[in-house]
This record gives sequence, C-alpha cells and structure tokens, in this order.
Amino acid sequence: MAISMEEVEHVAKLARLALSGEEKEAMRCQLSDVLEHAHRVSEVDTEGVLPTSHVVPLVNVFREDVVRPSITPFEATGNASWAEEGAFRVPRIL
Repeated sequence: MAISMEEVEHVAKLARLALSGEEKEAMRCQLSDVLEHAHRVSEVDTEGVLPTSHVVPLVNVFREDVVRPSITPFEATGNASWAEEGAFRVPRIL
C-alpha cells in the first residue's frame, strides 16, 4: 500500500514538521511500510480468538497493605520553616 507525496506533506503539515525533499521521500517509504504491515496484520484470521487487553495474564505485584507505626504529622512538619498544627503552611496564592 503506497502512500503519495501529497499525503506525506499533509501529515507533515498536521504534525508541524518542516521536512526536506529527502526526508519526505524517506517518510513516504517508511509510512508505506507501516501501512503495508498493518494491512497484513488485519488479514490474520482471528475467528474464535477472545479479545484481550494483555497477551499474558496479569498478577498483582503489590505488597499486602499492612498498617505499621508511622511518624505523626507534628514529627513530619518538625523541620519545616513554616508549619502550623501539624500541617505545612504555604504562601497564599491569589
């Protein structure tokens, strides 16, 4: 499936790319290859294949959520230059 030079120029304009003549020709060949590959993939028989979002099953890799002792808000803001009642204070933004 060949792509024309006008189509390459149109795509370049949409992408706001300034391409030289050599770059346009290279893009034309590369885009034609991509479209041909997509066409070949679309011809694959997928009858009986269930749609999936991943080709391998996903496993939860997160650790268990366990409550542990932590520092208090007052300890967390202890070194802050501007803290109030266990919270960081920041300048007002108008």
